[in-house]
Amino acid sequence: MKLGIARERLDGERRVAATPETVTQLAGLGLDVVVESGAGGAAGHSDEDYRQAGALIVPDLDLARLDVYAHVRPLEPTTAAALRRGAVTVGLASPSSELPTVRALAEAGVTSFALELVPRISRAQSMDALTSQALVAGYRCVLEAAMRLPRFFPLYMTAAGTIPPARVLVLGAGVAGLQAIGTAKRLGARVSANDIRPASADEVASMGGTFIKLDVETAESSGGYARELSADRGALQRELLAPHVAQADVLITTAAVPGRRAPLLVSREMVQHMRPGSVVVDLAAESGGNVEGSVPGLDLQIPTADGQGTVTLVGMKDAASAMPADASRLYAKNVANLLALMTCDGAVVPDFGDEVVAGACLTHDGEVRHGPTAEALAALSAETAESVSSANEGVS
Repeated sequence: MKLGIARERLDGERRVAATPETVTQLAGLGLDVVVESGAGGAAGHSDEDYRQAGALIVPDLDLARLDVYAHVRPLEPTTAAALRRGAVTVGLASPSSELPTVRALAEAGVTSFALELVPRISRAQSMDALTSQALVAGYRCVLEAAMRLPRFFPLYMTAAGTIPPARVLVLGAGVAGLQAIGTAKRLGARVSANDIRPASADEVASMGGTFIKLDVETAESSGGYARELSADRGALQRELLAPHVAQADVLITTAAVPGRRAPLLVSREMVQHMRPGSVVVDLAAESGGNVEGSVPGLDLQIPTADGQGTVTLVGMKDAASAMPADASRLYAKNVANLLALMTCDGAVVPDFGDEVVAGACLTHDGEVRHGPTAEALAALSAETAESVSSANEGVS
């Protein structure tokens, strides 16, 4: 079977779905790996590196001739439609926000696997791309904050006086948040954190952070993910967090609810009550933002309440792509490990009796197999039909 590795075309995306190391692994499974020229350049891998690993290098991929297609970013509907019926795709799919692509995949008869849907069980850890990429993003956002903060992170005791450590507050203690805590601690900052999941207190402590306990209901869904708080509880959470935010030199927000808009944790007013020169990094900016007013890819200067200065609000965009070498190394292993689970004698033959395979499957044989996405598509189709009907009534 022919496996294609694309050169990602989305502006800012520098990762690749296979490295020379995983090409060797995939070729060892009996797959013929075809890599688009330049696919791994930004991640530090030349065409010659791939060629020596056993891949065929081509100027452009012929999608209609591929049996398997591995990618990083969600596909465009036109790309999905160009794949042959029965082809298999593996990559990040963002199904809740890319419904037109999901429909195109189903209509094209493509069997697609979304790495966001890989079950959070021990056996599937090596295929969990959300975790591997969150690791990179959590590390990166601390570096972004450190570069913008007009002071040191660590404590320094000098002949000219003592410089106290910066105070870093991390909201959200998932993989990205814990990595942010650990990175900030290694840089010498005094770190505190909060999360609405009860199990996170011990995890924060294990990374050297101080857990901030708030009198707010805990909220944990199946699989260890956070679930969204009610509007009243969300408002109470912001009220209780306000004094902690005001005392921080750096605020890093990483909270996310899978398949939903990111929860609003910090209002503009809370940011304005931070000290002049403080830095806020919103890792969730691309999914709606934890901080009011954050914009993906932009640094905004927010005037402080006393008018004496500004706070820098950083909306992170393509955080993992900012470190393409290691992000690709991890992501490519996630892809290769999932494909290895489904490959037998050189053919990718998904066994839907396997809970990992079944859980990660988005579309198959013309159907959307992921329940929440199927429901969202049905609702969208009903809404579209209603709009068309209303428009026709207006014309008549």
